[in-house]
Order: sequence, then C-alpha cells, then structure tokens
Amino acid sequence: MRVLAQFDPQISQYMYFPTAYNPAAVGEGDMMKVAGLHRMQMIGIKNAPMTTYFYFGSPFVIGKTRHGAGVRFMNDQFGLFYTQSLYGQYAYRQKIGKGYLSAGVELGISNVGFHGDSVNLDQLSNSEYHISSDVAIPTSDMSGIGFDMSVGVYYSCPTWYVGASYSHVTRPYIEWKSQQATQTENVVGVTLVGTMYVHGGYNWRLKHHKEFVLQPSLMFQTDFRSWDLTLAWLTEFKDKYRWGLSYRIGSNVGVYLGMDIISGLAIGYAYELPTSKLLLESFGSHELYLAYQFNILRPKRNNRYKSVRYL
Repeated sequence: MRVLAQFDPQISQYMYFPTAYNPAAVGEGDMMKVAGLHRMQMIGIKNAPMTTYFYFGSPFVIGKTRHGAGVRFMNDQFGLFYTQSLYGQYAYRQKIGKGYLSAGVELGISNVGFHGDSVNLDQLSNSEYHISSDVAIPTSDMSGIGFDMSVGVYYSCPTWYVGASYSHVTRPYIEWKSQQATQTENVVGVTLVGTMYVHGGYNWRLKHHKEFVLQPSLMFQTDFRSWDLTLAWLTEFKDKYRWGLSYRIGSNVGVYLGMDIISGLAIGYAYELPTSKLLLESFGSHELYLAYQFNILRPKRNNRYKSVRYL
C-alpha cells in the first residue's frame, strides 16, 4: 500500500520562526540564535497533533561574503503517526539595497513511523470501512528513514521581509516492512509530498506615536491539492511588548502575546480557536515560543543589522 500525504505541521508564530519552513532565513541579522517552539493542537481530541521544534543558527563571514548556517530538529505526533526530522541549513546572503537576499538549502533525514501496537482492531470490527483482519493496518510499531531536502529564497530589510520555499524536494519514499498475523509480508510506503510556502510581513512605525509598530503579515502554503492562508496583525510597543490577532481562512482565529524578558530573550504565546465544527470537540490550540539571541564572536556594534522582527 502506498500513501501520499502532507506531513508538514502548521505553526501560528511563523513570523518569529521562519527557519521552520524556509532554510534561506538561517543566519538572518548578525546574531546567533537559539529558539524552540512547542504546539499542542486541538486540545480535547484524543491523539491530537503535538509538534516541537528546536533551532540553532548563526551568520558568518568568509572574506567579503556573508552566509548563514544552522541545524533544525522537529518532533511531530498526530494520531498514531510520528515524524522526527533533523536538518542542516545553509544560506548564501547577498546585500541588496537596505537588506539581504538569501538563497538557502537544508539537507537531512526524516524518520516517519506508526504506533501499530496501539491499534485496537476490535473497535473496528463493526465498521463498514474496516475489518478486524485488515492486513493493511499495521499491528506493530514500524518506522523508516529517508533523505530529505528543502530549498528557499528570502529577502529581509529593516522594514519588511518576504520569502518563498519548497519542502521535500526529493519526495522521499519511506518504506515500512512488517509481518502481519497471516505471516504474509506487508509493505507500506509513505511519500512525503512537498509543500510550497510564501510568507511576508511589514513593520510600520507610527509617525506620531513612534513607540508603536504595526506588523501585518501573511503565510500561504499549498501542496497543490489544497491550500491554506493565514493573516496576522501584531502590534509592538516600545520594541518590547507584542500582541495581535490572526485568522486562518476557514479554520480558526487566534491571539498573540509576547515580550522581551531581558535583552536578547523573547517569549511568545499563541492561542487559536476553531471556527469550524471542531469547536464542538476541541478547546483550541496552544503554542509557546522561546528564543535567545546572542553574540560571542564579535564585539557589539551600534550600527549592526538586526532582524526585521527584532528592531
């Protein structure tokens, strides 16, 4: 049996974690960055999706050229499926105008599995779609590893940013093999289908109230079978406190809260509530973001270029 599926999870705070979906954003600005994100989706539903990201990246200079490099780890669980991925990211950065245009690539491995030992076939015996002896349903814990690759481009300057990327360029086919109760070998294949991301945002500092910065942004993604569009509007106060709203078309509405705890250390929280019939079953989704930026290689400079999201 061969299954074509999109495994890329959604995140709410995409504007703060662009390296989760675009490798060209690695090394943005001039600071090293360590960041983590944990998302609990559709609280109240059994085996609801849960995703954790970890990222470390840094810019660096070779001669007169600028580059960025980093690593990204993801652990995603949804239902009885799970995905664990580890990637190395690299981006070449070229100064254009007031910002930098980057082209990036990430290479790594994805371990995709299924907790077949948690399947209760007795519950399916009365279903018109399944039978208790269905050999296509694994009854043991299975997993497989495949090589993966993503590419992207990204432009960022002090007032706006825009990027585009495509995941799973290699379309890795991850094969599982197991012995069912019939002792007949059953081969299950999972193909990771690519997703295209287009994202962008703007920083608009109010002329007469310069302590306020308005930050509209959007995220569009598609696997060319379906699509998803998220619109967000954040407000930043005194370059420290952030709040805002989001709307994922046909799916949910959300709120954002965030702040810089100390210099370089930022925390963010997002809560989303379904606008569909899922509202009858779920209490919504929670997402926590934590990041720390630091510089241990070069002395601080007053005129350094910073991320558009950390002015």
